Amino acid sequence: MPGKQGYFPADSMAVRVMSKRAVGLTYGERALVVGATNPLLYVGTAENTSHRETPYNRLALTGRLFEAVFLGTKAEADRALDFTRKKHERVVGGLPEAAGPHHPAGMHYSARDPHLMYMTMAFTFDSAEAMHDLLVRTLTDGEREGLWQDFVRWAELFGMPRSAAPATYREFRASFDTYLASDQLFLTAEARLVGAHLAGAERQKYPLPGRLRHGAPALALIVQGSLPARIREIYGLRWTSADELAFQLAVRTLRAVHFRPRLAPAGPLRIALRGPSAPSYATLARGERELIRSGRPSMPGVDTTRRVEETA
Repeated sequence: MPGKQGYFPADSMAVRVMSKRAVGLTYGERALVVGATNPLLYVGTAENTSHRETPYNRLALTGRLFEAVFLGTKAEADRALDFTRKKHERVVGGLPEAAGPHHPAGMHYSARDPHLMYMTMAFTFDSAEAMHDLLVRTLTDGEREGLWQDFVRWAELFGMPRSAAPATYREFRASFDTYLASDQLFLTAEARLVGAHLAGAERQKYPLPGRLRHGAPALALIVQGSLPARIREIYGLRWTSADELAFQLAVRTLRAVHFRPRLAPAGPLRIALRGPSAPSYATLARGERELIRSGRPSMPGVDTTRRVEETA
């Protein structure tokens, strides 16, 4: 049972939301795509990761760590937290080049910066909330508040001071929506490439093995359709009326299956409605490694010798 003997009880909003496979398999990609518009978060991660050219392995590692804290036992969560703390000790530096008017060259970043820790949590929460609303059901006001408080507690476990986050969901939503509408968002050249790749701009080239490859275009469609229109515009992602119709059909189908699980055919789909997503992330990462071993880059165009390049 997810949440048993962990930091979050089985009836907590965090466990109820994050144990939904539709959320677990989509929120991470969406959060990374939206979060890449924050230059300090993106550059700080890109400059200090061993998975710069393998974004799906990075997604898989992050998803596994986050899920261990949300759904694992305390022992599993503590191992994930300790691993993350050790990694974050080395994440410190400055922007090598300007990244828009709000982020001059040399601007300092650190994984221990309370505001950047909050922003990481904010992007994650926003995507988990959005994917649950889209693919499972719309949360009530009380459930949103409960989920927000659980996420704040989750971020505190990773070291974020409680004072770094808004006190209530209502305050968070107002400030975060204002941020997303502001001119603080900026994509470096690499962030634009990586974010568009994770959003599935090239839907037929997902590095997935076996039968998972067949579901990749639908997954990419759902992630892209879930993005705020402004985020798609910033990336230059093409979104047609046909895309919107296909997206709405996929969303309605998944919501119907969650509302009436018996509508799902017996077998993997019905079983997969709830539970940890780590095995699927592992398959995703393995597919990317297989792609690279075959001599094909996971993400053509990323130049890891270049640090940051300002784009309009």
